[in-house]
Amino acid sequence: MGRLDVKAVLVYLLIGFVAGWLASLIVGGGGLIRNILIGVIGSFVGGFVFDRLGIRLGIANPLVNQVVTAAAGAIIVVMIARMLAY
Repeated sequence: MGRLDVKAVLVYLLIGFVAGWLASLIVGGGGLIRNILIGVIGSFVGGFVFDRLGIRLGIANPLVNQVVTAAAGAIIVVMIARMLAY
């Protein structure tokens, strides 16, 4: 991996962590690894759902936009996992 690739992966993991942490504040749960996993998975889910529904957040900062989208996706992932567990 080149230097840019490593930086991109680290930023992506940081976004995943923040999104997972925000989701854990809203729906419960926690732990570093879990937050990162839920946040990264949530970023794909949030991006897919927002795109399909035509949702545009209108947030000027792209990093904040990505975190909010990923957090929304992470909440969706956690809620679906809980529904399937019961």
